[in-house]
Amino acid sequence: MKVLIIGNGGRENALAWKVSKSDKIEKIFMAKGNGGTEDFCTNIDIDPKDLDGLLDFAKKEKIDLTIVGPEDPLCAGIVDKFKEEGLKIFGPNKECAKFEKSKEFTKKFLEKYNIPTAKYKSFKDFEGAKEGLSDFSYPLVIKADGLCLGKGVFICKDKNEGEQALEKIFKDRIFGSEGDLVVMEEFLEGVESSLLCFVSNNKLFPLETAKDHKQIFDGNKGPNTGGVGTYSPGHKFSKKTYEEMEKILRKIEEGFRAENLSYYGILFIGFMISNEMPKVLEFNVRFGDPETEVLMPRIKGDLVDIIEKCLDGNLKKDDIKWTDEVSLTTILCSDGYPLSYQKGKEIKGIEKLDEDIMLFHNGTIKKDGKLYTNGGRVLSVTALGKNLREAREKVYKNIENIDFENKYFRKDIGLI
Repeated sequence: MKVLIIGNGGRENALAWKVSKSDKIEKIFMAKGNGGTEDFCTNIDIDPKDLDGLLDFAKKEKIDLTIVGPEDPLCAGIVDKFKEEGLKIFGPNKECAKFEKSKEFTKKFLEKYNIPTAKYKSFKDFEGAKEGLSDFSYPLVIKADGLCLGKGVFICKDKNEGEQALEKIFKDRIFGSEGDLVVMEEFLEGVESSLLCFVSNNKLFPLETAKDHKQIFDGNKGPNTGGVGTYSPGHKFSKKTYEEMEKILRKIEEGFRAENLSYYGILFIGFMISNEMPKVLEFNVRFGDPETEVLMPRIKGDLVDIIEKCLDGNLKKDDIKWTDEVSLTTILCSDGYPLSYQKGKEIKGIEKLDEDIMLFHNGTIKKDGKLYTNGGRVLSVTALGKNLREAREKVYKNIENIDFENKYFRKDIGLI
């Protein structure tokens, strides 16, 4: 079969790598792909946001399955568009994608179906939001409502920082129209954990957990990023915590059914666990990045088979099996990310990596046979090990072999 994967980051590279291991695959196309995916896929020059261009390509090439990586095409309705033409595509429709498109939409859903989450208020203008600061204690979380590539969240330690965040969103318009509305919520303390679920006709099938590191500097300091390191399984929790998580999953299913949704694809749930009790931080409607880079190496069996069963509505819990090994990823970044950074730096040393290292490309491009940086997050260095320590040692040993100007990475992934 022919598969089209939409996206050009580490998540899509990891998905393509796993899909390529299926006996069903004849050819994989990537739109647009990157310098790593072109080694075993056919990269096509169609922007992931060009829905009509993607649809025309899928029809022309008789694509059997399309897998959507990023959130933008999902929120723009690519699934609806493909289904109208009778094409098989993996991801939620536009109605369900609103769980990522709008943080306020998700908070209202969580509140309506009594799903534990942080207390919140939303505001549509600077003056109203500024007054609303007095309704919360500090630290305080301020979020732009829309899609901001993982960078729309501010943790404010006092009123002054709160006002600065609001000015950036409402006055400086750093997120454009995605910041037309702001969600302000109480700061939750505890252990953060990511849980991705396959969703088949509103029924949730959880994957293994992963621990994401969003802040750019060691010790979880500095501004938020799209994620700069992760490992799976994430933290081990108590029996009570897992039972409470299971209750939350059932409530989400009940909410989907009550809202007459038709959810197929992935639901990414961000949890904060405090005193054994989980609360939902956020929903995303696609595979996480960098969580996908550690989850794909741990899935046993055929990912294409799992996705087809999910879309057909006959997926079972036992269809998703896992290796007992631990997987860890550290992302090599361009220094300055997530703010300003340079592109076009030649990458050397990849050929020196150990055979058991999985290298997923986040932001690279090939020119004249050479590999160059092409983004803030550049490479995801991934390894499996019998425990977290072994996986971590493999990753950091091999990072030393990769070289490019302005290379930056966190030194504490797997330690914190």
